[in-house]
Amino acid sequence: MTTAIDTPFDSVLPTPFGALGIRADDDALSEICFLPPGTPALPGTHPLTRETEQQLRAYLASPQHRFDLPLNPAGTAFQRRVWAEIAAIAPGELRAYGQLAARLGSAARAVGQACGANPFPVVVPCHRVVAQHALGGFAHARNGFLIDTKQWLIQHEQRR
Repeated sequence: MTTAIDTPFDSVLPTPFGALGIRADDDALSEICFLPPGTPALPGTHPLTRETEQQLRAYLASPQHRFDLPLNPAGTAFQRRVWAEIAAIAPGELRAYGQLAARLGSAARAVGQACGANPFPVVVPCHRVVAQHALGGFAHARNGFLIDTKQWLIQHEQRR
């Protein structure tokens, strides 16, 4: 998910593909957003944002890292079902939107919309969902830094 930078983040973590904006309350993460390359770092001061930064760095060092972070409930019942299916995809593996749709008794377009609405990208790895014979979109984008981010994440996991 991407968002405008006009709302302050609790933390901004620079990454090889850009940056990740992190928002949290006292008990759980409320959002992680892809931000464009060049976004300035903002170290977290809250224990949860610092833990989130640490786990994201662990993933960037090894895509086999398993996240263990409290996530605020978000999305519709259908979106939560899609996100649960996505979370079950192992690092380095890909699934087509249509494959997930068949498992969920839905349409590929609906799965794609749910992927784009994911409030916790990387933690809930929507980059592992692709089109049948192509990369597909990412975070409601078809080009630009978000597609570059999707390609980077897929390649990172396949390098293992």
